[in-house]
Amino acid sequence: MAQTRFFGLVLLTLAIGVQALTPSHYLSLSDVARLQALLNQPFTNLESAYYSIVGLSKLGASVGDESNACHFLKSQLDPESIDSLFFAVESAQALSECEIPVSNETRDILLAAVSEDSTVAQIHRAVSALSSLGLPLASQEVVSALAARITKEDNVLAITLALQTAARLSQQAELGGILEEIEDLAARLDDLGGVFLQFEEGLEATALFVTAAYSLSDHVDMEPPLKEDQVIQLVNSIFSKKSWDSLAEAFSVASAAVALSNNRFHVPVIISTHGSASVSHRQPTLQLLVTDVLSQPLASASVLVESAYAVASKSIILTQAPFTLRDGVFELNFMANQPASGYYQFTVAVIGDSRLVGNHVELKVKVSTEVAITNMDLSVVDKDQSIGTKTTRVEYPFKAKSSFTADSHQNFAMSFQLLDVNTGVELTPHQTFVRLHNQKTGQEVVFVAEPDSKNLYKFELDTAERRSEFDSMSGTYALHLIVGDATLENPVLWNVADVVLKFLDEEAPATIQAKTLYVPKPDINHLFREPEKKPSTVVSNTFTALVLSPFLLLLILWFKLGANISNFSLSPSSVLFHVGHAAMLGLMYVYWTHLNMFQTLKYLAIIGSLTFLAGNRMLAQKAVKRIAAEQSSRLAKYRSLR
Repeated sequence: MAQTRFFGLVLLTLAIGVQALTPSHYLSLSDVARLQALLNQPFTNLESAYYSIVGLSKLGASVGDESNACHFLKSQLDPESIDSLFFAVESAQALSECEIPVSNETRDILLAAVSEDSTVAQIHRAVSALSSLGLPLASQEVVSALAARITKEDNVLAITLALQTAARLSQQAELGGILEEIEDLAARLDDLGGVFLQFEEGLEATALFVTAAYSLSDHVDMEPPLKEDQVIQLVNSIFSKKSWDSLAEAFSVASAAVALSNNRFHVPVIISTHGSASVSHRQPTLQLLVTDVLSQPLASASVLVESAYAVASKSIILTQAPFTLRDGVFELNFMANQPASGYYQFTVAVIGDSRLVGNHVELKVKVSTEVAITNMDLSVVDKDQSIGTKTTRVEYPFKAKSSFTADSHQNFAMSFQLLDVNTGVELTPHQTFVRLHNQKTGQEVVFVAEPDSKNLYKFELDTAERRSEFDSMSGTYALHLIVGDATLENPVLWNVADVVLKFLDEEAPATIQAKTLYVPKPDINHLFREPEKKPSTVVSNTFTALVLSPFLLLLILWFKLGANISNFSLSPSSVLFHVGHAAMLGLMYVYWTHLNMFQTLKYLAIIGSLTFLAGNRMLAQKAVKRIAAEQSSRLAKYRSLR
């Protein structure tokens, strides 16, 4: 017995303390249908035909008319283009009866592309076409060419294509160096909140990497260096997006989904409830769906409840219980364990295949029940106990035949019990309220009914102490009992009785006279601030003279020193520059008197542009004249020296 308790405690500790990362995104059946619809589009070129035909083939579907598709491939094929050959040959491989004719010249073009001078993309497409055509190629030479190109094209897409290319080569080739690139690429993934893992290049690059990594790992029969949490994060990242921007992106998602569903090492498990995660005596069976990321059932899987404990009490109610597979759905009759209503935390494990990833999940299951109200007793208690108490029992869901009257010398009392209809166990729902509703004024007052140590709910209303909550409004109040809980299948709103409450007249609030809202308002007389007195004319004129004095001083100095205007040129650029400069000064004055800022900026942009161009032209002409004069001076000096 002690060992059993210890074992249960260990399971509970693991269930509470360990929250394993599980796939939260996948392709539902409707997602797969939308993905197929996107891929099944009319062909516009060989590339779109490749994405559609091969993408649908990966999802187990096919194009509508394969003969027309094959004819399209042949009609669009350029036998001298590596890209054209790749798209056509790979697409033809996915069709049932479609063969692309290849000449010796075409074969030589493909073989010539396998060199260090070609890009990784060209090598990949050439090798893929040769492999699909069944033509021989030197795998080790391809490995050498890829290794050389990776050092030059050190980016995610190029290395991913190198991985896909290596998966088409002979297993006797030295593929270890390229296989190590999987770990290097995994180190470049960005971790987003511990839930998503992706390249900064986006969804397409991430999905193609997953496809290439598992394709090469399956080819060499070596597990990829990806941790379980990394695989789950990649799954969440790839399948969190439900609308795809292009055929290429949809194709990459379809390829990744197939790779994650069918490989030798890692198969992420999607565990979801079939229907709601709720059981009751009417529906005692908990049903689970166990699928891959394409929502296809895992036939070899078995489902086991490692532990199930009550969230409220932390008491374990079930351990090591298997589910039963019926028509593709795993079922467990949890109500056979007679759990009390409430929430239970399940730790579910999917076993039966060593490849399964994310096969331990936490589920919160609700056990629902129905509530019964019993022993509903209503009474009016005299405070000085001079009058004996009379108790009336009311049966749910009927209303008391007579009303109850209570004044300031009496208390109204109410008591009842809440039981589980199915087990007879006493219940304590989260919400148990008593509502008093004034039938004339519409006023409502709500109180909380609380259970005692024996789970007997009691409510007592002292009219003298509670009069402020009723605004001392005497009258007939409808008494309602409200019982609610998330685990109740039959929440209760019961009109139990009518209660007449009488408050003392002196305690009643004075009648408030109705105010007439639509009457003229008194005039508001506002006195604006009187403007300040203007300065005298003498002060204004003196200030103006001081402002203009620098300009007058400038004219005097020009006259005394002698203004040199001999270098002024009458060329159009010079005249336009000075006119533009004067126009800008004039514009400042007009801005001060008439214009606003936006109007001024518009005119200034026009005048300033012309002034700038004219000034630039004028300065250039002066520079040319100055340089010519200097050259003439040096030439004259040189001649004089001779």
